[in-house]
Amino acid sequence: MAPTVGFLGPAGSFSHEAVLTLEGVEPVPAPTFADLLADVAAGRVDQGLIPLENAIEGTVSATIDGLVFDHDLFVVRELVLPVHLHLLARPGVAAGDLTAVLSYVHALAQCRAFLTQHPGVEVRPTSSTSEAARLVAESPEPWAAIGSATAGTLFGLATLEADVEDHPDNATRFVLVGRDVIAAPTGHDRTSIVCFQDADRPGSLYGILGRFAARDINLTKLESRPTKRGLGDYCFVIEFEGHVADDVVADCLADLQAHLARVKFLGSYPVSGRAASTRRAEVDAARRAASTWIDDLRQRVARD
Repeated sequence: MAPTVGFLGPAGSFSHEAVLTLEGVEPVPAPTFADLLADVAAGRVDQGLIPLENAIEGTVSATIDGLVFDHDLFVVRELVLPVHLHLLARPGVAAGDLTAVLSYVHALAQCRAFLTQHPGVEVRPTSSTSEAARLVAESPEPWAAIGSATAGTLFGLATLEADVEDHPDNATRFVLVGRDVIAAPTGHDRTSIVCFQDADRPGSLYGILGRFAARDINLTKLESRPTKRGLGDYCFVIEFEGHVADDVVADCLADLQAHLARVKFLGSYPVSGRAASTRRAEVDAARRAASTWIDDLRQRVARD
């Protein structure tokens, strides 16, 4: 039986497009991100594919907060999906007839320039781009949805205008999350953690970052998130190159865990592109050269 992978539904969402790129899995839609993560945590699906960040709008708060605060899941893989948004309407509806445009809030934000060209049209947020397409398909009103080509095909909508996103190079980074098992190292990996502090004090962030710098571990993302325990109380979500199976990464994580209130491990997983493995190889070579240099100096120390 194929493993089940949850995604934000209904069918036709960008999450659906992303999950279709995975081979040998059975996609299972969920109505909300909260339901999706809960389904994975409870074992109702084997894994879940969630959007973590968008090139234009940044972090998807609902998913990162779900991983940080609500569930103990591991990221096991990431994939990057180019985002192309289209204006979709029922056949026979013209652009000049539109009274409302529906879509997910992030998709609407990615089409600000296009929407400002239609000031008389109401903008309505929905729970997903595919939900917007479904509502447009079922309504007798002259509405349009902003969504994927897949959604247009599934719901029988015509494309009034293609590629209405503000930035043609837009993309969304998705991560596959599961329970219990950490992905095997590939030599081209990223690790995600959350650092919680006892108290906010001068130099606290520097103390965290210094442990990575001392080990030549390259950070790829640093973000503060409110802990929901009061104003000014933040934790830090940190992503960096390497895998927990690497000695230098394990040493850094142990050091952080020993000196902070808590470190939550979100996963070590293979990533897209080749920059991480190249960087890690360069750092390893530099460390070997430095070790050789130190060994040579120590051999020259006079003996009593």
